[in-house]
Amino acid sequence: MHIVIMGCGRVGSALARTLEKQGHSVAVIDQDPTAFRRLGAGFNGRRVTGVGFDQDTLKEAGIEEAGAFAAVSSGDNSNIIAARVARENFGVEHVAARIYDPRRAEVYQRLGIPTVATVRWTADQMLRRLLPSGAEPVWQDPSGSVQLAEVAFAPSWIGHRLSELEEAAGVRVAFVTRVGEGTLPTPQMVVQEGDLVHVMLRRNELTAVEAAFAKAPEEAGH
Repeated sequence: MHIVIMGCGRVGSALARTLEKQGHSVAVIDQDPTAFRRLGAGFNGRRVTGVGFDQDTLKEAGIEEAGAFAAVSSGDNSNIIAARVARENFGVEHVAARIYDPRRAEVYQRLGIPTVATVRWTADQMLRRLLPSGAEPVWQDPSGSVQLAEVAFAPSWIGHRLSELEEAAGVRVAFVTRVGEGTLPTPQMVVQEGDLVHVMLRRNELTAVEAAFAKAPEEAGH
């Protein structure tokens, strides 16, 4: 996947190096060309000097081919504007914005842009938003045998009941994060776009649950 990152501070540069090591192509945008020094000599991705929400700058970074966009500059407004441009103007599927003010983060989440507030920031949280292709443990018991995992589902599950997804995977959903708020599942709950589904399961079930969630409802018999 090609991924564009706006902001080459400590977070942006760490994300860029991590994603490149995972085999993705990466482009980093920053207004300050000296910021690219943080990437190190071994970084092979694109370095684009410019404003991250400028469409020409984004095109130079390869936004038209990008599967994900991360806005992690030092400005809340710049991050949310850039994230919305990436999603609304260029149709990037996976978009995430770093927001310093937790109260604003909740508002932006309701606009459909996944946000990571600085007070709960970790690189792993941002990676889960950009690469929702597998099960990522969020918590585990001291023995590691029981885990709470955020598991990505196939887009075709949107509009189907959550209970159908549970039946297909043979698990129970612990809770769903919807527009920034945790919600306990109900029998009538329907999967919506942007939902983050959290499942409590045994460690050895992760692969099977991931595979079940990735199947379309028709393949699962629904």
